[in-house]
Amino acid sequence: MDFPTTILSDKDQEELPTQKLPAMEIKVENDNESSQEISEQDVPLLVNKNLPEVERNAVQQAISQTFESTAHLANLLPTGSVLAFQLLSPVFSNQGECDTVSRSLTAVLVALCGLSCILLSFTDSIKDQKGNICYGFATFHGLWIIDGSATLPPEIAAKYKLKFIDFAHALMSILVFAAIALFDENVVNCFYPAPSTGTKEVLTALPVGIGVACTMLFVVFPTKRHGIGFPVSNS
Repeated sequence: MDFPTTILSDKDQEELPTQKLPAMEIKVENDNESSQEISEQDVPLLVNKNLPEVERNAVQQAISQTFESTAHLANLLPTGSVLAFQLLSPVFSNQGECDTVSRSLTAVLVALCGLSCILLSFTDSIKDQKGNICYGFATFHGLWIIDGSATLPPEIAAKYKLKFIDFAHALMSILVFAAIALFDENVVNCFYPAPSTGTKEVLTALPVGIGVACTMLFVVFPTKRHGIGFPVSNS
């Protein structure tokens, strides 16, 4: 079956309605705008401005000096030993519910951490000519390097001899650690599961008194040693 074919002339083709397709809108981001947004995000909220100098009175200067002195306490307290104690004490003491074995393990933990507090008070460090840090123990003859990598001349080793202040710092360190151990509920419940009223008062007041006294002594008699785990001076 054949269908009729209609051939349109050029004039008829021009008269046919034409359908226009919607134009595609292409949105191009401006690089300048995007970079401007990024730069605005990088700008800090607070701009450093030259603040006017304010004169401090005697009380304000004393308070500021006290804060600067107490800022050095972090270098004097047995930080590493305290962290190890706080990490292991809940495990060794079984969350304060101790039997014979856990009580023995807790006692050993307290003894070892206390011993480390004493030993770390007698450590010091130096920098060699290459900038390497050498750690050692202070003795009555000078500084004994632990790994034997360096030998100090006698005139330099004499600066690192043991002094009376080193023994005082060792005593204060073990007292501070004892105060921290008494603040630990797991340790207290392990050794004193049912303390009396007087014992509770002593366990509450004694750590506070030790902490205040040792803090004042640390500020009045600072140490110049930079032991294991403590910052090393540039000198």
